[in-house]
Amino acid sequence: MDHSGRYGIMKYDFTSIMDRRGRDAIAVDALGTGGSAPDKPKEGFDAIPMWIADMNFATVPTVQKAIIERVRHPAFGYFRPTEEYFHSIIRWQEKRHGVTGLTEACIGYENGVLGGVVSALTAFAAPGDAVLLHSPTYIGFTSSITNNGYRIVHSPLKKDENGVWRMDFEDMDAKLKAEHIHVAVFCSPHNPCGRVWERWELEKAMEVYRANDCLVISDEIWSDIILEGHEHIPTQMVSEDARNRTVALYAPSKTFNLAGLVGSYHIIYNPYLRDRVRAKSSKPHYNDMNVLSMHALIGAYKPEGYEWTDELCQVITGNVNYACDFIGTHFEGVKVSKPEGTYMLFLDCTEWCEKHGKTIGELEKAGWDVGVAWQDGRMFHGPCAIRMNLALPRSRVEEAFERLRRYVFGDAAVS
Repeated sequence: MDHSGRYGIMKYDFTSIMDRRGRDAIAVDALGTGGSAPDKPKEGFDAIPMWIADMNFATVPTVQKAIIERVRHPAFGYFRPTEEYFHSIIRWQEKRHGVTGLTEACIGYENGVLGGVVSALTAFAAPGDAVLLHSPTYIGFTSSITNNGYRIVHSPLKKDENGVWRMDFEDMDAKLKAEHIHVAVFCSPHNPCGRVWERWELEKAMEVYRANDCLVISDEIWSDIILEGHEHIPTQMVSEDARNRTVALYAPSKTFNLAGLVGSYHIIYNPYLRDRVRAKSSKPHYNDMNVLSMHALIGAYKPEGYEWTDELCQVITGNVNYACDFIGTHFEGVKVSKPEGTYMLFLDCTEWCEKHGKTIGELEKAGWDVGVAWQDGRMFHGPCAIRMNLALPRSRVEEAFERLRRYVFGDAAVS
């Protein structure tokens, strides 16, 4: 079926609104349950899920087809990953990201990217050691690193004269030296800031890590969701040294909304690093692939998945452009650096809160009350920030921003 809309005719459906209630979706079913979840909206408003990082789009149909075909066979015993599984990953990395020299031996299964981070981290550092991490910071890094007994040292990203988030290479170098740090967790593209690092930035960062003999654990789960005009460059591809000192982590889960199926993978070229990470990840005897997640990856990485991802990036680019333009026009005192990848916005509300005498908590609650289920940015080391998911049909994005204009940021709402 053709889907016509603001982007012209599309092969896949990014406009239908899914009812995810009661369908195993934290994004909607967890509202009002406390913890990090937003409150339920007040009566008269439906919830627009814009917090947890999953998408409100139907996945590419070849994923369901692959799973259904496998389920028709009524045995689900022990198995090994198939050649098609590995070849699907190799083709995807070659065609999407220009990766060369990737072989089956370099690919290893991980239950999740954060599990891979922990396996690599614990293989090369002892509890109590410091780990370098850029801030703002993905909350999953914070929890997984600290839960395993490590001490995070943040190197803050800084905005340049054009409002673009940049790494502070001098700060990175100084902290690596002062704290005797030999493991760093890197994020490319960056969550929550949405930076897609340029080649020169990656080269310079990797040179800093090389000079300090630092292992790099690179989370590249967002690498397929790149906005128009930008290109993801795998960290391992910028130099031979980068290739040999980096543990890279990927998954189809962010791209195709498959997190509930569980299944990620690492790419490690250096045999020594690979042996140590695999040895560590095998020790708990639980880091094993699910047969349906294997078939889901194969289904996602079929030719239709390439087309679907291209259309997804077009839709997300449009949503980001709309949101950033709307904020600039209507939300005086709210600053946002336009992301280059991911589908997240990271709003700096400092000026707005100061002008209106509101706390960031009060601002968030005002959004939750009218059904805009956005996320507390303080968890990501943004002291007066909100993280916002734009992976929804445009009609839902527009509705959310109109509610924010009318009930939250508008003069009548704060008077």
